[in-house]
This record gives sequence, C-alpha cells and structure tokens, in this order.
Amino acid sequence: MLRYGLTGGIASGKSTVAAMLRERGFPVVEADRISHQLIEPAGAAYGEVVACFGGGIVDGDRRISHSRLAAIVFHDRERLRQLNAILHPLVEGEVAQRFLDLESEGTHAAAFVEAALIFEAGFDRKLDGVIVTWCPPEEQLARLMDRGMSEAEARGRMAAQMPGERKLALATEKIDCSGPLEETRRQVDRLTAKLRSPIE
Repeated sequence: MLRYGLTGGIASGKSTVAAMLRERGFPVVEADRISHQLIEPAGAAYGEVVACFGGGIVDGDRRISHSRLAAIVFHDRERLRQLNAILHPLVEGEVAQRFLDLESEGTHAAAFVEAALIFEAGFDRKLDGVIVTWCPPEEQLARLMDRGMSEAEARGRMAAQMPGERKLALATEKIDCSGPLEETRRQVDRLTAKLRSPIE
C-alpha cells in the first residue's frame, strides 16, 4: 500500500480534495483531528501543552481552548515551534499505526494523511509521495475572509506556513484548486487512476 501525504496552504483546497479521495475509496487520515484528540483532557499531550502554555488556555470545562491556543502560537513563531515539538512526534506515531492497520486490510492501493505541515515536520521523508493542493494567494486570502477572519488574521495565518511555491517545488503531484470544482475532480480522477494502475 502506498502512503501519500496531502498538504497545501490554508484554504488551498486540501479538505475538498480529501473528500474527493474518500468518495473514490481511498482512506484519508486527518492529522488535525488526531492533534485535537491529543490535547483533549484524556489525551497524551494535554498535560505537556498546559504546562508549556499555561492555565490561561484552559476553559471552564478543563478543555484546552483552540482559539486561545491559536491566538498565542500564530503570532509567535517560537511558541508555534514549541507546540509542534510536542505534537508532531505523537501525531506521526498515530498516523504510522493507522497506515499499518489500513495496510493489514489488504484492500487499499494507497492511503493518505491530510496535514498542513508535512514538509515542515519532515514527515514527507516517511511517505511515498506528497500531493500539494494550491490556489493563488489572493484566492486563499478571500476564502479565509469569507470564513470570518479579518484580513490581518488571514495574512498572519498564511505567513505562519511554508510559502506555497516552496511546497509546490517539493510536490510529487499538484492539484490546482483555483478553478471550478469539476476541474478539481478531473485532476483527482487522473491521480487516483495512476495510483490504482500498479495493482490492477
């Protein structure tokens, strides 16, 4: 079973492409969901994250507030690095286990992990390839503002990530998500046909 990453800048179309892959029968493991589970009160990273960032990130239910944590890390690269240093090894371990479980089923030509920081974390070195979704930065900005972010907040989130052109330079395959959905679907169909062909 091939192990592929799916990444791209914020609001570049990752989730849309992930949904299309699932529709075509390919499992997609969500790194963000794993991260959220890790910082739940019973999660493996909860205590370390609270110790690192302080009790101010915890709400009345003893849960870590994602918005409070984001307000800290997306304005301070060193604090973001500290959070990633806690979470990335745990996320990678869980993703590796899920890939093993999927491979044991013996029915998948490929499986994907959807994650924003595959290259930044060096996780690409443990994969067979990485698919990068992209759209022009001005389109990313418009999409984020449509989600309710201010322009300053949206630009800050974009600036906190590796530039899109660097991700594209490292990509095994690229999917342009700037056009109509039907064009994105055609690109996903070409990709999945290529991935299935070795086992058919």
